[in-house]
Amino acid sequence: MNKKYKALFEPFKINKLEIKNKFFMAPMATPATCDVNGSYTYDSMEYYVERAKGGVGLIITGANWVESDIEKHMDAFFPEPTKVPNVYQKVAVEITDRVHAFDSKIFLQLTAGLGRSALPHALKGECVAPSPTKNRWIPDIDCRELTTKEVEKIVSQFAKSAKIAKDSGFDGVEIHAVHEGYLLDCFTMSFFNKRTDKYGGDLKGRLTFPIEVVQAIKSACGADFPVILRFSIKSYIKALRQGGLPGEEFEELGRDVSEALEAAKILEEAGYDAFDADAGTYDSWYWAHPPMYFEKGMYLPLTEQLKKVVKVPVMVAGRMENPDMAIKALEDGKLDAVGLGRQLLTDPEYPNKLRTDDAKNIRPCLGCHDGCFSRLIFQGGRGSCAVNPECGRELIVGITPAVKSKKVIVVGGGPAGMEAARVSALRGYKVILFEASDSLGGQLVIGGVPSFKEDDRALIRWYEHQMKALSVDVKLNTRATKESIKALNPDIVYIAEGSEPIKLKLPGIDNEKVVNASEVLSGKKKVGQKSVIVGGGLVGCELALHLRTNGHEVTILEAMEDILKSGAPMAPMNEWMLRDLLTFNKIELITGACLSEVTDKGAIVTLNGEKKVISADNIIIAVGFKAKNTLFEELKYEYGQIYNLGDGKKVRNIRAAIWDAYEVARSI
Repeated sequence: MNKKYKALFEPFKINKLEIKNKFFMAPMATPATCDVNGSYTYDSMEYYVERAKGGVGLIITGANWVESDIEKHMDAFFPEPTKVPNVYQKVAVEITDRVHAFDSKIFLQLTAGLGRSALPHALKGECVAPSPTKNRWIPDIDCRELTTKEVEKIVSQFAKSAKIAKDSGFDGVEIHAVHEGYLLDCFTMSFFNKRTDKYGGDLKGRLTFPIEVVQAIKSACGADFPVILRFSIKSYIKALRQGGLPGEEFEELGRDVSEALEAAKILEEAGYDAFDADAGTYDSWYWAHPPMYFEKGMYLPLTEQLKKVVKVPVMVAGRMENPDMAIKALEDGKLDAVGLGRQLLTDPEYPNKLRTDDAKNIRPCLGCHDGCFSRLIFQGGRGSCAVNPECGRELIVGITPAVKSKKVIVVGGGPAGMEAARVSALRGYKVILFEASDSLGGQLVIGGVPSFKEDDRALIRWYEHQMKALSVDVKLNTRATKESIKALNPDIVYIAEGSEPIKLKLPGIDNEKVVNASEVLSGKKKVGQKSVIVGGGLVGCELALHLRTNGHEVTILEAMEDILKSGAPMAPMNEWMLRDLLTFNKIELITGACLSEVTDKGAIVTLNGEKKVISADNIIIAVGFKAKNTLFEELKYEYGQIYNLGDGKKVRNIRAAIWDAYEVARSI
């Protein structure tokens, strides 16, 4: 072990329960599955056991409903202990037994419901809330006010669910949540709670619901049974359905820090044994699910203040995967336990690898939300991970050694090519990888240039390390040809030629003012003070933000009626934060407009049928990429086992490139 991180592997206690180290798995619902009985599935079991095997001290599950009669939920959305208790408990006991075999502890997260934050497809019936309001996602949907008896019924269901959890071997429960604007959270905020019964009024009245919950659970399960609270220290609600950015001045409409600190003292006195602390609500969604645009450890300035007013442990996730930052936060008294959320989707072995001084082998999370969230919402698949196709699919996929060694040629060192090489080498094949440039990474090299894309750069380093560790013969500055491949007599050929920027054909397009986005990001071309970026997709918008934060004036020109509508859909929290950052940084957006011509003065633009001139030092073309597959077309009938991968097959995103390469290479 690197002695620098020793304190992260020392135990800590929640109530009287000792946790073997200071790492906990933050609650995430997306990769876990349940059946129509409300019971966890065997897929979920393997998912949790894999994280226990990876060395984390405490696992906190995703949300479990405590009831579905008052807020009526769709079947198989979240688990529900009280739906069919005997079926639920049989699987739950297997989960806890297997997790405990690795000396990890596991808490069950219990939720009062989604309230106004409910996605409509999660509900069978009406939306409910502390007071009449509108649904967060669809303003036309009204939320009904819960009666006093209904709230009391939900409290009793918390106690019943916690007792089932205890009887199933769970070591504690987490209450979900005074956090994210869910049902329980809305009860605690005056902005949403206008009640006049015991669950409304002043701060203590609005905290009655979570207070009764912890007291009911302690009564049912005993004072020593740990009950912790998912707790948002600041809501960051600038307006309904609008968050406030870091550093932005605005009037807080939700819970501000001062009220949160007062609430924490009341809740600790009521019996909560720890705070799993963060920030944000679904109105400021990117705070609760931080994209790559946030700095690492973005909650630490808040949790440092919470630590000063409570005696129970303060547990913090939120981009905490940097171990140097984590150990300093621990030493500086900003937290008592380090939460890993998406990082444990990407690499469940993170704690073990750090403990054995093998940090180079930790696969980084990109903060993209593409596999863990977008796949679930937009594609109807199970939540997983963009760069780890095995996450949440442990019973579906996996890498097994090949019976007979074969020679594999990989052409292209982008994400698809590197993944095909990695998986093939793990199976025992002899792998040779050709890359025409002087480095691995492909489009990741370009995309990873902005400061907020540091994890893209980390992923390249991880793949480089895998190539060396697995003895992949990497030939940089070597363009593969039909003849050079034939000379090696391969058994399997993977072609991952990548993509190239789309070029426009317009008057003046050859003007020296015109450059493409890849040339700017790679440093091959310098731009002046003022630029027009043609193309408002992800590349164009992130380039605009990169240039603006480096002191440039930027205008984005987009032919469609809105930006960020081309290509694969972004996860909402990432898209909304990027949009807000563009506005906050005063980047001009011109939509529904086309570049017609380039002159020495700048860009001639057609907007609403009229032409206007936008003066600029440079016109940057960012209208997308097209596949390169020349070599594949030349070779596709030459070999029985030849596969086209990555952007060379179809320009999509990093998840598609890695997942396709993984699936083919593990199977062939």
